[in-house]
Amino acid sequence: MMAWSEYLLALAAFVASHFLPRLGGLREGLIGLLGRRVYFAAYGLLSLALLVWLIIAAGRAPYVELWPQLPWTRWVPNLAMPLAFVMVTCGGGLSAVTLGGRSKAAFDPARPGFAAISRHPLFLSLALWSGAHLFPNGDLAHVILFGSFLVMALAAVAAFDARARRSLGERATAYFGATALLSLGPLFDPGWRRANLRRLALGAALGLVLWQGALHLHALAGVSPLPH
Repeated sequence: MMAWSEYLLALAAFVASHFLPRLGGLREGLIGLLGRRVYFAAYGLLSLALLVWLIIAAGRAPYVELWPQLPWTRWVPNLAMPLAFVMVTCGGGLSAVTLGGRSKAAFDPARPGFAAISRHPLFLSLALWSGAHLFPNGDLAHVILFGSFLVMALAAVAAFDARARRSLGERATAYFGATALLSLGPLFDPGWRRANLRRLALGAALGLVLWQGALHLHALAGVSPLPH
């Protein structure tokens, strides 16, 4: 059991960092003390640091094989991750209304922007990342890691949609009619392309650059993600 201690500690710390701030008004108190920008910047850095620690700890955990890494399994994340990065860079600036309905800002169903392709690009990117990495990582520690993220991402989509319906009230019909969980239909709509093509092209280019950077970071860490 001691051999699993770092991994279990890292996993517990990461989960706690996402649930403890919601208890007893801790998050609201810290936002009032630090301001929203400082709080979310600090929280984002903490989450990233804990995620890196968790991934490293998973690699150090005892290897318990549940399924073998066959050569074809490496193709799955290599095909999925460019799309995941592009969805993040293209959809990362969506209005908060598309991320759960807390925003009071008006949502124009006639101009949904990237929300017409996906109203939850960040959660779906997380699901793509975690689901795709399950294929070549069939050991127990990584299955727990990536499986947990996949479940959390899909559960968050359902939870945020339910929150949006409660928050938007009568506007929910127009909102859900104009947005999509995931659809490529808008790409074939000339009107949508004219309004969004420039931003979509810039976002896609940035996403592909970041994907290439992630590949190099993999190699620097001594774990090549490329098929062989």
